[in-house]
Amino acid sequence: MDRYERILSLHRILKTARYPVTVARLQDDLGCSRATVYRDLAFLRDALMAPVVGDGEAGFRYQAEEGGRFELPGLWLNSEELHALLAAQQLLSRSGGGVLSSALAPLQGRIEKLLAEHSTGKRWPVERVRVIPHRTRRMDEHAFRTVCSSVLERKQLSFEYRARSTDERTRRTVSPQRITHYRDNWYLDAWDHDREALRSFSVDRISAARQLDAVARDIDEPELNQHLAGSYGIFSGPPKGWATIVFSAKAARWVADEHWHSQQQGKHLADGRYELKIPYSAQRELLMDVLHYGSDAEIIEPPSLREQARSLLQLALSNYDR
Repeated sequence: MDRYERILSLHRILKTARYPVTVARLQDDLGCSRATVYRDLAFLRDALMAPVVGDGEAGFRYQAEEGGRFELPGLWLNSEELHALLAAQQLLSRSGGGVLSSALAPLQGRIEKLLAEHSTGKRWPVERVRVIPHRTRRMDEHAFRTVCSSVLERKQLSFEYRARSTDERTRRTVSPQRITHYRDNWYLDAWDHDREALRSFSVDRISAARQLDAVARDIDEPELNQHLAGSYGIFSGPPKGWATIVFSAKAARWVADEHWHSQQQGKHLADGRYELKIPYSAQRELLMDVLHYGSDAEIIEPPSLREQARSLLQLALSNYDR
């Protein structure tokens, strides 16, 4: 156990102890000598300002009132936690198109320094963490920062929005509710003041974003989830029905382990196929995901959704008839 881990362990022992802890017990728990225990206690008390009291005979503890409030200053993590944090940082910076890189750079530098001290100067091989972005979209960093700031500071937001479905450009004034990362892209869930309804906006389609002085209107979490997470997909809305999809035995090996929706119902059929039921509102995204499986997926119900899938497949087939 290196010094960082010993100090962290020592802090946890003293913080949770109801009675003074003897030096002998600290030696056993920390796996170090008596002299090292005293050095670590002195460092914890004098350098980190921990409320350590006691002596070598009765044992050591934190002062009752101050001990409950005291936490180690700065970043005190063990090697495994540092590795996990750095891996997560790599995931964010490599999959986010660089939007978060500048904000995370100071944290990454400190993590790498602490890791070097943990591993006696050896460099942690960041290149061993491989992240392959999938269908990420170019995004204006200023718009992203303005959106995030408005969400966190609870301020209304004004921006221009160009919808993909209509290619129409409109000016929106919204009360941001939360920022959502979905399929390698960012979305803003907000109350649209002009339409007096909850809407989701793709952040990469937002431009000329400006935070307003007006305080944002807060929507209760249950209402947000009912409207924005009640059905399948990012632009869901309240569910209009349930879709039943049956996947081939081959596709079942993947689909049975996939999370499509929080309320999904799935079961293996006797012949090895897999039946999945999910609530849906907007058909487009659901149809795109089902058709992705080609002949390995069949929409059973409702008939209207099944017919839409049939029409899309016929249109796709007509592209190859000429």
